[in-house]
Amino acid sequence: MQGRKRRRGRAPPRVVVSVQSMASTHSGRVKNEEEFVDVLEELMRSGDLGHACRTFSPSPYDGGPPCSAADLPKAVLESQYLRYVVQEIATEKGSSLEEVRQEASVILEEMSLRLQMGFIRLMAYVLSKVFKRILTGIYVNTEGLNALKQAIQESPVILLPNHRSYLDFLVISYVMFTYDIPGPVIVAGIGLSKMRVVGEIVSRSGAVFIRRTIGSDKLYWAVLSEYVQTIVKKGFAPLEFFVEGQRSRTLKSLMPKFGIMRMVLEPFFKGEVYDIKLVPVSLSYDRVLEESLLAHELLGIPKPKESTKGLLKAVKVLREDYGSMHVNFGRPMSVRQLCQGKINRGQYNLLPRDLPRKPSGEALACVSWLAHLMVRVQEEGALISPWSLMACVLLQAPVLREDGLPWHQLAEKTLWLRKLVLDFGGHLIWPGKVPDQDVMSSSAALHHSLVRLQAGRVYLAQEGEADREDPGRPKEYVIKAAVPMLMLSSYRNQCLHVFVRPALLAVAIHVTKSERRDELFGFFCFLRKVFGNEFISIPGESCQDFEEACVLLRKCGAVHTTEQEVTVSDAGLEVLIFLQDLLQPFIDSYQVMFGHLCEDGVRVISEKQFLPSVRNLATQLILSGELNTYEALSSDMQKNVFAALRRLETLTKLNGSALNEYRVNKAAVGQISDILCGKIPPQILQTTPGAKL
Repeated sequence: MQGRKRRRGRAPPRVVVSVQSMASTHSGRVKNEEEFVDVLEELMRSGDLGHACRTFSPSPYDGGPPCSAADLPKAVLESQYLRYVVQEIATEKGSSLEEVRQEASVILEEMSLRLQMGFIRLMAYVLSKVFKRILTGIYVNTEGLNALKQAIQESPVILLPNHRSYLDFLVISYVMFTYDIPGPVIVAGIGLSKMRVVGEIVSRSGAVFIRRTIGSDKLYWAVLSEYVQTIVKKGFAPLEFFVEGQRSRTLKSLMPKFGIMRMVLEPFFKGEVYDIKLVPVSLSYDRVLEESLLAHELLGIPKPKESTKGLLKAVKVLREDYGSMHVNFGRPMSVRQLCQGKINRGQYNLLPRDLPRKPSGEALACVSWLAHLMVRVQEEGALISPWSLMACVLLQAPVLREDGLPWHQLAEKTLWLRKLVLDFGGHLIWPGKVPDQDVMSSSAALHHSLVRLQAGRVYLAQEGEADREDPGRPKEYVIKAAVPMLMLSSYRNQCLHVFVRPALLAVAIHVTKSERRDELFGFFCFLRKVFGNEFISIPGESCQDFEEACVLLRKCGAVHTTEQEVTVSDAGLEVLIFLQDLLQPFIDSYQVMFGHLCEDGVRVISEKQFLPSVRNLATQLILSGELNTYEALSSDMQKNVFAALRRLETLTKLNGSALNEYRVNKAAVGQISDILCGKIPPQILQTTPGAKL
């Protein structure tokens, strides 16, 4: 197939996309327009086989002698660090050095690269076929690619993409192959290696497979750490991993994980490399392949086991249209510059660098700050589709399923929201030469599994039919009704980062009924802490977040601000109501879970007990009409509540509990609930950013 396969009714390909945006806070992007080129358009000229067999001549790292994949395991096994750890473990276990070395070799064999150019070309050929079947375009910012090329020659580079789909790492490798950039070494979960044929191809194309949970396995941690750091120190290739640690089932950012991040930064902390460049990558999808699967997972239905057989069963996705996707490579960010004033690297000169050491509190804080910063920059680089805005509007329509929403109302509100996104500095994908009505109708058609347009009204689609009144199937009704709603919520979440800070301030204004800046700031900090696992914030930047919220609301005319007050303008009510409604599902869901923990029978609970009991309660409340959001059924939201309460020390872990149980401080949980709904006045909240609840 030399030309890209086109389905009837699809728009012709766009070679350049004009992305409307405002200046970003952290990423340093100041352009109002940035060009994105369609990788698949280039493929039409060369053909699948010609593309896979093309000359591949990337420019490697200039900072050291060339290194092959086979050299890496040798360097790891001969390192002083691993020798020391092997000696230590052998002494602790009473084993011989040879036994422990052999165990280390087995671990290394399990994770080592098996790069072969033939498999990289095979992967490129297969992906060309697949991408042309399911996508109308893969749009990449050429400026970011050029900056990445330059950075790879100068310093070790760490690629940090967000994780929304199984396609993520495949697309990045495909793009880098297409543009003659050294392919990344990808840190992937070991489950992928269990897939016959597929696991082997991925391994020989650049993947390093690691265990999902390492725990207290001292030897595995040492081997992995030394292997990763050897790749970084030698500049062998860009290293790629997901700082969120796993795929987001809600399509919004997850709390970052620090394990691999600490490993890759340690060579800089120790002075073993002059600098490291971090490159955040933002992947944005018109439609996600796993949209239905993700919603079912959130409802407690286990995801299918990763296997080649399961992959073959999923070939039906090749018959669907998933629109286009955008890959936005952020500008390379110097760790040396970012860490100035945040860590004293002189502490690493006090002991030999090869000795294992526990990281200092200062080093851990620096790693945490950088990880959170990378997530924020990923968000700022995300491109928002028209469908994401339409999902925001649809979720605020109370009778979407039964009565539908008039199309003209959806269109008008979406266009209003488009202006608000641009006022708030969001990056928006909106074709400039296509009528607005056509843009929105094609977006709705792309998501035919979610909505249907009939007689000028938009209705929510639903798998099968379930009768609310049937006493024998109430839970089945709720599950069927929840699937499309959770899918819709996930697409709303793609633009949530643009609104979340002004939305937190809007909720503070609504709940406190106050105009005093200090009281609003106190409540803003309270919301920021309670929802800290839902909306990612950089530690220590609550003041900056509050000021940003004030600036954005003032910019769109919603509020007037002075040094002492924040007052609502008459013209700003529509904006504030929209923002309040945007966060209402989160507030309602959290209140359901707080209420459950305050019940008389709940004194000690584990997360394993918490999830099904909360889901049953939410199901009952939905059936009775007392709860209007299905997001309380989401296992991710339930886990976020549990994690937030642990962080706020209202759940205290019981020592020696085999079931991982926690004691519930009902008074503290009840107080959080009362503050959230305004029963407790804002004056009691401390306004210092680091204050505990």
